[in-house]
Amino acid sequence: MYLLKRITWLLLLITSVAVQAEVSSFYEAKKLAREQVYSDRNDVDRGTFYCGCSWEWAGRSGGVTKLESCGYSVRKQAHRAARTEWEHVLPAWSMGHQRQCWQVGGRENCTDNDLVFAMMEADLHNLVPTVGEANADRSHYRFGLLPGAPAQHGQCEIRVDHKSRIFQPPEVARGQIARIYFYMHDRYNLKMSRQQQQLMMAWNQQYPVSKWERERDKRIAAIMGHHNPFVTGEKVWQLGHKNGGEGLFTSLPAAAPSEGSVRGNRNSRVYHLSEGCPSYDRVSVRNRIEFSSVAEAEAAGYRRAGNCR
Repeated sequence: MYLLKRITWLLLLITSVAVQAEVSSFYEAKKLAREQVYSDRNDVDRGTFYCGCSWEWAGRSGGVTKLESCGYSVRKQAHRAARTEWEHVLPAWSMGHQRQCWQVGGRENCTDNDLVFAMMEADLHNLVPTVGEANADRSHYRFGLLPGAPAQHGQCEIRVDHKSRIFQPPEVARGQIARIYFYMHDRYNLKMSRQQQQLMMAWNQQYPVSKWERERDKRIAAIMGHHNPFVTGEKVWQLGHKNGGEGLFTSLPAAAPSEGSVRGNRNSRVYHLSEGCPSYDRVSVRNRIEFSSVAEAEAAGYRRAGNCR
């Protein structure tokens, strides 16, 4: 069954016009980020995303942080501070909690069974190298301003309020964060609060696209086949922005009508549609699993019920 799921997944990726064919997983994305995007950026002026630290490449995709290069002071987790890690600017939690897969099995379930989440997780436009402890302290906190908050990481200009779950990035990163947020929400049709929209719009104006941000966008586009349109200027975010949703599988050849709800039976591994499938309401509550689309159900290894019209 697992092999069948993986084959189905790959076929769907290949046939989708929204495909990122070269980046099939978060693991692969990290390797490509090292080899083709940041290979020459580990010992330059800005270094890691928030703190500007240099690092030495280590392992297949990570690195060893040179804390002295940026005046970073360990707050609590020395072992994490010593590592350079890959951070999702828009956290995996923020991407996943809006999808059904997260509700029934968290990130692991989404990675294994939700095509769209897997694409979001592997999207290079959303990945940056960071000091591991900074990555841990950011967690999935929302971005915001913390005037008067004490410095806890030496010369690294980040501020964290764990009680309020707010993370303040340094000014040098704010514009790029805003444009990454715009891109991810627009491409994958994610909801963004009015408050967060207003903050990102302000940062986008205050901190324009840098030379490195444009170069980074070009390198990623060469891999993924598309740019971040909020970096190139093709799109502009306004309050109440209508998402394009180009990263969704809207043009996949459907195995069944996409109208209505999709309900799976965990016991039989069969899915039913609310329209055209007479057994939709007969699936017992304890065996029910709800999917957002036919593609999601089939990617999870479910097949269409034989009595569907």
